Amino acid sequence: MTVYVIAQVKFTREECYRRYQSRFADVFKQFTARLLVADEKPKVLDGEWTRDKVVVMQFPDEPEAMRFLDSPAYQEISNDRIAGAEVLSLLVKGLPSPL
Repeated sequence: MTVYVIAQVKFTREECYRRYQSRFADVFKQFTARLLVADEKPKVLDGEWTRDKVVVMQFPDEPEAMRFLDSPAYQEISNDRIAGAEVLSLLVKGLPSPL
C-alpha cells in the first residue's frame, strides 16, 4: 500500500537546513520514492500555521519509506536537518483506490 511522509518544517538555523536540503536529492534518488511537495509558501486555508515549509514524499510501501529514513546516507544528512529545523513528520497510508 502506498504511504506518504508528510513533514512540516520550522527553520531554526536556516544555514544548516539549507546544507541538508542541498544533499537531499542525491540520497533520495537511491530509493523507490517520489517527492510530491516541497513548498515554502503554502497557502493556509484554515487555522493557524506556524511553520515555514511542508514536504510530502510518496513511497510504494512502509518498508521502503523506513528503508529511506533509516538508511545510513539519510541519517548522515539528517544531522543538518535536526540542527537546522524543528520538524513534525507523519507517515500516512494511502487509500487503496482514489475516491
